[in-house]
Amino acid sequence: MARARGTDGSLLGSLPWTLAACVFSVAPHVQFLPVWISTAFLFCGAWRYLIERRRRPLPSTWLRILLALACFLGVLSTYSTISGVGPGSALLTIMAALKLLETRARRDQFVLLFIAIFLVMSSLLREQYLWSLPYLLAAVFLIMTAWLRVSAVATQPTRRSFATGGRLVLYAAPLAIAMWILFPRIATPFWAVPMDTGTATSGLSDSMSPGDISSLSLSNAVAFRATFEDNIPEQRDRYWRGLVLTIFNGRTWTSNDPFAGPRVHEQVAPIGDPVAYQITLEPTRQQWVFALDMPWSWTLPRTFMGPQQQLARARPIDQRISYDAMSYLNYRTDVDLTDYARSWYARVPEQSNTRTQALAREMRASAASDAAYIQAVLSKFHEEEYFYTLGPPPLGSNPVDRFLFDTRRGFCEHYASAFAILMRAAGIPARVVLGYQGGEMNPVGGHMIVRQSDAHAWNEVWLDGIGWYRVDPTAAVAPDRIESGVSGSLLDGAGLAWGLSASAAFLHRLTMTWDAMNAKWNEWVLGYGPENQKRFMEWIGMDDPGWRKMMLTLIAVVAALLVMISGLLALRYRSPKTDRAAILYKRFVNKAGIELRTGETPVVFARRAASESPFPAELIDEITSTYLNARYGPADPIAMRRLESAVAAVHRQ
Repeated sequence: MARARGTDGSLLGSLPWTLAACVFSVAPHVQFLPVWISTAFLFCGAWRYLIERRRRPLPSTWLRILLALACFLGVLSTYSTISGVGPGSALLTIMAALKLLETRARRDQFVLLFIAIFLVMSSLLREQYLWSLPYLLAAVFLIMTAWLRVSAVATQPTRRSFATGGRLVLYAAPLAIAMWILFPRIATPFWAVPMDTGTATSGLSDSMSPGDISSLSLSNAVAFRATFEDNIPEQRDRYWRGLVLTIFNGRTWTSNDPFAGPRVHEQVAPIGDPVAYQITLEPTRQQWVFALDMPWSWTLPRTFMGPQQQLARARPIDQRISYDAMSYLNYRTDVDLTDYARSWYARVPEQSNTRTQALAREMRASAASDAAYIQAVLSKFHEEEYFYTLGPPPLGSNPVDRFLFDTRRGFCEHYASAFAILMRAAGIPARVVLGYQGGEMNPVGGHMIVRQSDAHAWNEVWLDGIGWYRVDPTAAVAPDRIESGVSGSLLDGAGLAWGLSASAAFLHRLTMTWDAMNAKWNEWVLGYGPENQKRFMEWIGMDDPGWRKMMLTLIAVVAALLVMISGLLALRYRSPKTDRAAILYKRFVNKAGIELRTGETPVVFARRAASESPFPAELIDEITSTYLNARYGPADPIAMRRLESAVAAVHRQ
């Protein structure tokens, strides 16, 4: 027998709830999904509702198969893979959309609600923002309510489903809190999920090709937050050291260690007082660890200092981490540089950027010393028509030549690359340092915010008797970039609108308050790792909180909570007590020796008992009327005493 394809409208009452739960679960993914996937989801939802409303047949099996194949290929073409948070959430969204087109019964709606739960959970794989907790609670509440509406009869009021869904969420809350607090934390996650990658924005990578980027979009995303113990460095001293680039192939700068440096601290001589601070670093999926230039000590495990005094971790940073560090703003490094290292840091491809090399040799010949030559190059950038811009023209081949002699427009990477080549071509060892420069204090939270828009490139040159010496050519072109930071400067006529005008003072303070709340959320909730958990367990009185002790405590607490919740449920749904009138009437029925039939009322039973029992009809009628008055009438002690007397008379007979 062929299976019916049409609908009968039986899902019209519960289908809107299922659709609402699915839409709510997809909402956090919309900003990351391609437009065609969001459009397909909304189209399938509207189509399925119209099918149910107009009693139309569902799409054929072959059509659904073709749609599923086309959507799968579309996801594969869009992401070039089917693994990761982006492709996974896209496939889940398409799965929910296509599942709607084959929803025939309530059981199919349960499958859709399961998919909605997975969509809600997958949104947490990108980031657990401050609003993630209220969204998660609201999503679970809505999905549970939709689940109850799918199971409910048509006459059940909606408010009852809302109330039941709310109680279920409240019952689950203490269990979730107990498991979050007591479940043993580990230092690394059980798995690593490939994250989405976006278009090029301000930030750091492990290479630098100034001629390949024709437009740089400033990102306000937080790179890290820093909290200082005592004095806060001035804006011009906030150089956050990252990685060092030493190899140039004519177009791109990359990093490589030319020699081993196991005794790095002997190459750094601190001067003055140190600066102590704590950094909360956002995930970068890279190994570089950032600290004020020059880092001296740090508490992050498995972190080492490389030969060029850059900090790196043994494994990529794929989750938010916090660490304490101490740096010296004044220092000296490598007073004695070996001949091999000197030649390494002065290498330039002979056939690349020849005009720049010729200019370097000419300017160096006119300078009295290396220091005078460095000052001459900086004066050239400052006095001639060079411009700092986020939208420089493309450079093509020999990018340094074209930048210095033709376009004369670029951002920090252009100037750092050109300066390094000018130094190397003159025989002065030079390298490029990538990191961040600046930072904005949050007066509400008391911490400094360093954003991706603060990403910066500068240089280090080696001078006899001084060692490695920091030079920032960007300061010669755009001093506001260094003195005020990106957020406070106007770059080529277009500054960042980050609440720096008087009319936006309230908005700026509101933004700082939100950032402070996010910082506390990161510290107390997202930063609740092994160390914080251990400290919290010790604070509540648990000595030596190992994983065995915490697991046993967790089992005991969860068991106690389950007993309490079960007791509350049993108390709420207990059977009503049998009242005195019903007990007396039951005695009369038993004494009469006649079985009370299912659904038989006292009046009907009285008629049958009058002919089948040995008791007089007058006594049976009296007991029946007295019982009805005592149980269903207004509270009357006299009626109850009359019923007791009548039943006692039956026992006496």
